[in-house]
Amino acid sequence: MKRLPDTELEVMKALWDTGADTPRSVLEDRLAPFGWAANTINTYLARLADKGFVSVRREGKSNLYTPLVDREAYQAFDSRSVLDRLYGSPRNFVAALAREGMGREGMGREELEDLQDLLDQLSGGRST
Repeated sequence: MKRLPDTELEVMKALWDTGADTPRSVLEDRLAPFGWAANTINTYLARLADKGFVSVRREGKSNLYTPLVDREAYQAFDSRSVLDRLYGSPRNFVAALAREGMGREGMGREELEDLQDLLDQLSGGRST
């Protein structure tokens, strides 16, 4: 799997929201706020199909699009990709979040407790 450009990711988000066998007209409606021409959307869909993210099925005079990669799988891949590229490890990522930076306070006590609860749940420790 490869990381998607933001434009193609927006198309995938629309497909994930609409589900299997989505007509291009529905996608065009969903993507209207971006102001993309129909040909632009078609180009993004063709790229996504070439990359194996989307299947295309012809029905009559129109194409129906189905996501082949589910949202959760892509989010897990993309999260790990960002983490590896920018932080190297989950520990470094959490440390960066917890510290002050970019004019924002670090994580507050409640956020740290929520994170600890999640880590406990994931490791089979205490549950909330």
